[in-house]
Amino acid sequence: MRFLILLLASNAGLGYSPIVSGTVGTLAGIPAFYLMAPLSPVVYTLVWLVLFGIAIWSAGGAGRIYGVADDGRIVIDELAGYLVTVAFLPFTLYTVLLGFFWFRVFDILKPPPVCTVDKKMKNGFGVVFDDVLAGVYAALALRLTLYFFNLG
Repeated sequence: MRFLILLLASNAGLGYSPIVSGTVGTLAGIPAFYLMAPLSPVVYTLVWLVLFGIAIWSAGGAGRIYGVADDGRIVIDELAGYLVTVAFLPFTLYTVLLGFFWFRVFDILKPPPVCTVDKKMKNGFGVVFDDVLAGVYAALALRLTLYFFNLG
């Protein structure tokens, strides 16, 4: 079970990157988005909710194993947040790259209430939920960028 928890929490090992593990871990979102983009909004949401539950479970378990709730090797939260950013959009070069950019910006900056969740909720739910909130900000920024630059 330990192996499965760490495999999931690290996005199949991406979280073990020696540099910018969160950014590297977000890369797992691109193939996931490719697979999920053709889904109807209802099915996309259901698949995402299952992933959200798995992310909370594995992030919490990995945090207990590592002894740090939000250890840098835990990057499944980046996957969940990125998939919020690009939800219900077509899989195009613009949505992939701009979604990646905006998600990383908001995940790093952590505007309120993202920073509050990050600081106060040191458990699996908090680790994942702050990235989901960053994904909401990034989703708005992505859609505005696509609209104003006529890219979507």
